[in-house]
Amino acid sequence: MKKKVLIADDDESILWVLQQMFKDKKIDTAEARDGKTALEMLRSQDFSVAIMDIRMPEKDGLDVLKEIRTAGLKIPIIIMTAQGTMKNAIEAMKGGAFDYITKPFDIGELEIIVDRALEYRKLKDEVSNLKDRLKEKWASEVTFVGKGKAVQDVFKTVGKIAPKDVPVIIQGESGTGKELVAKLIHTNSPRNEGPFIAVNSAAIPKELMESELFGYEKGAFTGAVETRLGKFELANNGTLFLDEIGDMPLDLQSKLLRAIQGQEFYRVGGKQPIKVDVRIIAATHQDIEKAVEEKRFREDLLYRLNVVIIKLPPLRNRKEDILLLAEYFLQRFQEEMGIEPRTLSPKAAEAIKAYLWPGNVRELENILRRAVILSPNPVLSPDDLALPQKKQNKESLEDIIYNRLEGFINSIDVKGKHELYATIVPFMERPLIRLVLKKTGGNQVKTAELLGINRNTLRKKIKELGIKIEEFS
Repeated sequence: MKKKVLIADDDESILWVLQQMFKDKKIDTAEARDGKTALEMLRSQDFSVAIMDIRMPEKDGLDVLKEIRTAGLKIPIIIMTAQGTMKNAIEAMKGGAFDYITKPFDIGELEIIVDRALEYRKLKDEVSNLKDRLKEKWASEVTFVGKGKAVQDVFKTVGKIAPKDVPVIIQGESGTGKELVAKLIHTNSPRNEGPFIAVNSAAIPKELMESELFGYEKGAFTGAVETRLGKFELANNGTLFLDEIGDMPLDLQSKLLRAIQGQEFYRVGGKQPIKVDVRIIAATHQDIEKAVEEKRFREDLLYRLNVVIIKLPPLRNRKEDILLLAEYFLQRFQEEMGIEPRTLSPKAAEAIKAYLWPGNVRELENILRRAVILSPNPVLSPDDLALPQKKQNKESLEDIIYNRLEGFINSIDVKGKHELYATIVPFMERPLIRLVLKKTGGNQVKTAELLGINRNTLRKKIKELGIKIEEFS
């Protein structure tokens, strides 16, 4: 950006002196002779630095400074005044002035202050540009792909809770993208310029977990030759992601609870409390409420973390997203590896849609990466993918019913009244009772026992559902 300085003063002699100084430095200037004009120019133009008198018509310099800072403008402002009082100096610096100088001033001293301000502005711009590039890089890495309703619901929840500084629990099977969602929340939160620190409770030995979370002091134990910061401290002013929190030992859960409640903790071997400002996002593949019932997880810790729960669907329940994810990964591998574009053949596309993906999105990514590396073919076939065959038979009864119902439910207008329960449940009950009657040869006593209902209920169901008992005799 070309350097340009605003000079705001109603004293013509000061304006002339400063114009000459900047002319010698080959820096453009603009002038304002009252505070109102200065404020309008600062809001509408991009200045490298502003030099402004306190006493001006329309609006004084301190008021202009306050409004500029309230508007979020970061331009360095040097305040001038003929009244060199302590109050003026304090007010100017409290208001966010870059520096303060009294009239009459030494032109050499002002030049030094201006040079410092210009250098400060240059560094601020460089840092801002670097942050923008890092955000772009971060955003490209934090991409959660999906167009299905389940994923769109996740996006909506992330959008609602990201700005709110509350704890979050993310539940989902391994490989569904729990850490990715945690990063999405962090990226879209007011803490996005702070650190995102992840720690996997399942991957760290029990005896090392406390020092990993809270750090340790030099000499705390054999081998502690220097002080080490823990994940809590490293995440200060940012987000701490506790992955697989359900695997955390019970004794450490109590220390974690105290750290979350008080936002302070002690390093191992430490005597002074360490204060932090950290947002907690936890994740687990377990049924955490069942873990509480089984005394494997503290109920009070769950209550502390359980402000918002985000449940991630397994990939087998996101059939509409599988090809979209595949296209995304193939495009990404092309850019990362500098290779020719790769696509899936129609049969390969059908194969990945039919596969159940027990390892979820992570498994899809790894299989496509392997195929891209090992196969020279621009169009990948089912043989290139080499999908595991044994895992095809692991679809649960619930998955089968879910997948059958999904298309029907998605086609329904939510505004209408459909009485879905009364419509669908008989269709589930009728084949169930017919199959059990077939197995028992029409024996209603045995059928009722297998179904776990009494005989009168079975007779009532047979009549309601129009089942002809003679078919099974």
